[in-house]
Amino acid sequence: MKHLRRWALPILCGGLMMGLALGVRHVQGLFLLPIGLERGWGRESVALALALQNLVWGLAQPFTGMLADRCGSRRVVMAGCLLYGLGLWAMATAQSLWLLYLGSGLLVGLGLACTAFGVVYGALSRIVAPAQRAAVLGLTGAVGGLGQFLAVPLTQGLMQGLGWSATLLCLAVLIALALPLGWPLDDRQPRGAGVGDGGLGRALRDAFAQPGFWLLNLGFLACGFQLAFIATHLPAYLLERGLPAGQAASGLALIALSNIGGTYLCGWLGGRWRKKQLLTLLYLLRTAVIALFLLLPLSNWSVQLFCIAMGLLWLGTLPLTNGLVAQVFGLRYLSTLFGFTFVGHQLGSFLGVWLGGRVFDATHSYAPMWWIAMALGLLAALLHWPIDDRPRPALAVAS
Repeated sequence: MKHLRRWALPILCGGLMMGLALGVRHVQGLFLLPIGLERGWGRESVALALALQNLVWGLAQPFTGMLADRCGSRRVVMAGCLLYGLGLWAMATAQSLWLLYLGSGLLVGLGLACTAFGVVYGALSRIVAPAQRAAVLGLTGAVGGLGQFLAVPLTQGLMQGLGWSATLLCLAVLIALALPLGWPLDDRQPRGAGVGDGGLGRALRDAFAQPGFWLLNLGFLACGFQLAFIATHLPAYLLERGLPAGQAASGLALIALSNIGGTYLCGWLGGRWRKKQLLTLLYLLRTAVIALFLLLPLSNWSVQLFCIAMGLLWLGTLPLTNGLVAQVFGLRYLSTLFGFTFVGHQLGSFLGVWLGGRVFDATHSYAPMWWIAMALGLLAALLHWPIDDRPRPALAVAS
């Protein structure tokens, strides 16, 4: 741990930035019902706004990654704070669905692409030494998990005292004030550093030619589907099943709290065991946890146990997936390559959020969504196992 002290400020600021960005995103499900009820919009319509947020985040991530690789992560993160805050303001004041889609979908999605793990993990991977990289990513994720945990009671308290619209405005101000956290993430490389073998075009051609890159992308879709569906629709699911509203908020808080230890543990394990095997195990465990949740009688205790178990497995995929991309393809274009991998994750997130609303409106049940989540988890486990995790000599020289 003493080796990590020299990077304490970037780790702390990166973790806080990521925790705030992901924390505000983590509580989006608490706004699903209040926005729809007050504005008179159906659940599918509001869910589509949150789904678009995930889709825009994913589609924009490769391009914000390119900007970070080319211009440095510091500028990208700081610009993202402004976009994120503006999007939350538009979301709070929207009187029509197209303004909701503009704020929640486009602007917040772009803000997340600039301030979340795609850019932050890439920056820290370049700043720290290779021997400590896995531990640093896990530790940063743990700090980010703490931010997610604190966002739940903060948001719940604000909503009870001020209402949902004013709460979104408070969160917008908080995100905008976090802009200085991007300053220590100075990962700019000397011109020509890394690889001199054809640049970004060569890196992309090499990655897209590897079957393992596509397997990683497809497997990541299951992660996005499961997390986005649970985070967005779990509050509504529990209310429909007769549990009190406070149980939903405490469940999200438990997920975020246990995610702190789970993310750090996955990062630590990723430095000692093969990352693709850990990812396979993680997806199998997630599927088993969901199955047990559905088999057990629904109660406060079963919800709490489910949220703790899922939290331990929540964002552990991120340091492992980011680390696997760095291991195979090197660091020079890590933010860009991880951004393309993340497209699959966010396509899954879009489907998890939007289909959740669509399926419920059509069937008045979330049961089909739980079954889809389990099937995708098993598929992801199968897809990760055959990935070739050997370094690509032409591109991994900078790792």
